[in-house]
Amino acid sequence: MDRVIILLFLLISSSLKAQTNIITTINNYMIDHSTYDELLYVSITDQKLYHVLSREIIKTYNISSSKYGEGNTANSNKTPIGVHIIKEKYGKKTPINGRMIGRVFYGDIAEIYTDKRTSKTDDITSRILWLEGTEQGKNKGEGIDSYKRYIYIHGTSEEGLIGQPASHGCIRMKNKDVIDLFKVVSIGTFVLIL
Repeated sequence: MDRVIILLFLLISSSLKAQTNIITTINNYMIDHSTYDELLYVSITDQKLYHVLSREIIKTYNISSSKYGEGNTANSNKTPIGVHIIKEKYGKKTPINGRMIGRVFYGDIAEIYTDKRTSKTDDITSRILWLEGTEQGKNKGEGIDSYKRYIYIHGTSEEGLIGQPASHGCIRMKNKDVIDLFKVVSIGTFVLIL
């Protein structure tokens, strides 16, 4: 019984330390940018998206960032880093797994791959959170603009690849997860990608 209690204590301590490290990382970056009450933090290293409210992680999602790495240059297919905001939201009435083209659902339901296969069409499904960079010269401006690069947080037909870099620049999520996130975040919410 004592071993179980010790193990439980160590597990809780480790979890609290990890949360503290994440919040510290966010605060250290955001100190030069803006104050925030709510923020989405995308960790490229962890392949996770953390929903932070009042300096506490309230939800964690597995994601996929770019298989080409990090970078802000247009046409690089890399995931841009830095502070963004949710500029626009699309898909409120799109059914789960609904394929969107040009941010519009035309009635097609995507086949969802739960193994390591890739889709031939790099589907954008269910919901879209379109990001705009806020850092002039980093992710906002000529040749590096996240908004003009169509950088989204969105659902994917390649759910089996979630948790590893697999996208062409966007942040991919499982369809159920992006629908849940879409419901609770607003236009203007900060998104920090590091």
